[in-house]
Amino acid sequence: MAIKLGVVGTPGGWSSEKLADTVADMTGYRLLIDMARLSLDLTEGQAWFEGTDISTLDGLMIKKIGAWYSPDLLDRLEMLRFLNERGLPIFSSPYHIMRVLDRLSCTVTLQLAGIPMPPTTVTEDVDAAVAAVEHYSEAVFKPLYSTKAKGMLLLSHGPDARQTVEAYHNENPIMYIQQKLDLQGKDLGIAFLGGRYLTTYARVKGEGAWNTTTRSGGHYEAFDPPQALINLAHKAQAPFDLDFTCVDVAETPDGPIVFEVSAFGGFRGIETASGIDAARRYVQYVLERIKK
Repeated sequence: MAIKLGVVGTPGGWSSEKLADTVADMTGYRLLIDMARLSLDLTEGQAWFEGTDISTLDGLMIKKIGAWYSPDLLDRLEMLRFLNERGLPIFSSPYHIMRVLDRLSCTVTLQLAGIPMPPTTVTEDVDAAVAAVEHYSEAVFKPLYSTKAKGMLLLSHGPDARQTVEAYHNENPIMYIQQKLDLQGKDLGIAFLGGRYLTTYARVKGEGAWNTTTRSGGHYEAFDPPQALINLAHKAQAPFDLDFTCVDVAETPDGPIVFEVSAFGGFRGIETASGIDAARRYVQYVLERIKK
């Protein structure tokens, strides 16, 4: 009997569609699940999507939990955690994803593990935020839920800093502030599958951009990291126990630092830079762990 493996993702999204297509190619079954259209019956233990009770599937793979990062995604993960803890295999575990989805939660775990990160201040106080900008000279304000630098603000110390901080604080009561470091024009995505090193790709910033994201004109390049960087990234991802992830690492004049551990990993960067079909590798990994 064929394995029925569902994919939680964003319809129309490149990585979600690719993963669903890969599952279909390897199993003959395709179901891309939009969490906005899922109905969970807690009493019956059923979860319905387009006429399918996904609790009866052989497993789920989570590629995206929503198009935009927000605290609402934690509630979607709770719905999937209910199914997972009642026996449905889910990759990665919804509980484990929760620990990296919130930037502050991820940072606290990394700091407690002794992972080098940019100097960071977290505060709800405008005066403290302004003081942090003065101390750092140049700072990046990051929303607690965001991806590809969406909603981030680069701010330099100066006479207009307080006004800018106040405006930012109106939209982001808890301010997560990091010192801007010299990344030498690029940062790295170091990928792991089942906790084992897979590959590394570089994100190289575009002309005139302050960050490396493709949204800001950045592009992917191949990169062969020294073993020390792989070891650092391995240590960073270990506490989260994700089935597939990419660790965001950068080399600075003062040594390597980690920005975050990704909840979902970057298929496109891996394929573009390394030529590796990460989706196929991931599906094979999952199929080997699902018992029929």
